[in-house]
Amino acid sequence: MTNRKKTKEEYKISGEKLLTKVKQLIKEGNVRKITIKNEKDKAVLIIPLTWGIIGTVYAPVLAAVGALAAVIGKCTISIEKTQPAKKKKK
Repeated sequence: MTNRKKTKEEYKISGEKLLTKVKQLIKEGNVRKITIKNEKDKAVLIIPLTWGIIGTVYAPVLAAVGALAAVIGKCTISIEKTQPAKKKKK
C-alpha cells in the first residue's frame, strides 16, 4: 500500500460554469471528493469519488449537477485530491 497525500482546492464560479468544471475535475482522475457550496458556504451537494464514477453512475450525477447549476447563482467547488507521497531519499 502506498502512502498518499491529501490536498484541498477551492474554486469560486458561477452556476452556469458548474457542470463544465465538475466534468473537468472528474476526468482528472485524482479527485476523491467534490463538494458544491452555495453563497452562504453551505454544502448543497457532495460527490464522493472514492470508487470512481463510471458508466451508469456518471450520468445521474451529472444530471444532478446540471439541475443544481440551473438554480444556483454563484458557488464554490471544494475538491479533495490524493497524490502519491514523495519517496524519502536514503
